[in-house]
Amino acid sequence: MNLKENISLKELNSFGIDVKASNYLYVQTIDTLKEVLAQDRFKDPFILSGGSNLLLMNDLDRLVIHMGLKGIEVLDETNDEVFVKAMAGEVWHEFVLWCIEHHYGGLENLSLIPGYVGSAPIQNIGAYGVEQGACFHSCEVLDRETNELVTLSKKDCEFEYRDSIFKSKYQNRYIITSVIYKLQKTNHKLHIDYGAIQSVLKEKNIQSPSIRDVSEAVIQIRSEKLPNPKELGNSGSFFKNPIIDKQKLVLLQESYPDIPHYTQENNQVKLAAGWLIEKAGFKGQRNGNVGSHHKQALVLVNHANATGQEVYEFAMEIIKKVQEQFGITLEPEVRIIK
Repeated sequence: MNLKENISLKELNSFGIDVKASNYLYVQTIDTLKEVLAQDRFKDPFILSGGSNLLLMNDLDRLVIHMGLKGIEVLDETNDEVFVKAMAGEVWHEFVLWCIEHHYGGLENLSLIPGYVGSAPIQNIGAYGVEQGACFHSCEVLDRETNELVTLSKKDCEFEYRDSIFKSKYQNRYIITSVIYKLQKTNHKLHIDYGAIQSVLKEKNIQSPSIRDVSEAVIQIRSEKLPNPKELGNSGSFFKNPIIDKQKLVLLQESYPDIPHYTQENNQVKLAAGWLIEKAGFKGQRNGNVGSHHKQALVLVNHANATGQEVYEFAMEIIKKVQEQFGITLEPEVRIIK
């Protein structure tokens, strides 16, 4: 094992927070992962994936295992569907592009989302009307309690909006090693209801879009709207879009008749967190090294050597102001490691 000591994680988290790991190991095989977890001195390792949905608050005085498991393969297929297995260390966007290159549909709306494949089920990532859970079939995980591989079904993972068992009750038990997605080979079911996607397709005069057209439209939208983490540290959407009941919406509409909302199940609606943050006066605001992006208020950015504490305090300011103004408590989407 190539174990390293006192390693900076600044380049390994998209916020660019400069914290150190007392011990660091880049793991490329499941056998190595098992070997490490079997050692008593590494009983509470921190599993680092793409570092894209993460806010590190302090140095990590424990082993950081950086997932480097690679590989994509077709496990099974019919005339219409295909089952594709991707290892946890594959870059998500590159995996999506691989699927599109092979004409496998289902994940195209999730193009350009940063991070690794192994993180996708944890967060149940989603964008433009699609969540990864819609195509998810199963995943293989390493159970920390037994140090054995286990297969979990879609039902086992209990996917919800930006949530799963991996973020809640089994946060510290399972390590995702690979994911299997069931994708469409023919009769691709496109999700192009979002106005932004429709606008791009219309601009390009595309009337019968392919999955590649949808992917390229999403890439264009995200590139124009969201900052590149390599140029300006960020973790994408910092907050979840809040879900409220329709009664609460009616009350809000008395003061804010133009409030964006999207109908959900069980008499509920989803609001746009970015809109709430913008109306609270934070869009483009900067407080020292931290700020809200000038094009998308939902994205908090590291302007220059911000600490995790500075980002956290700025986020708490936003939560407080939105609560005071709208009576709605925003919840962080990113995983905050204190």
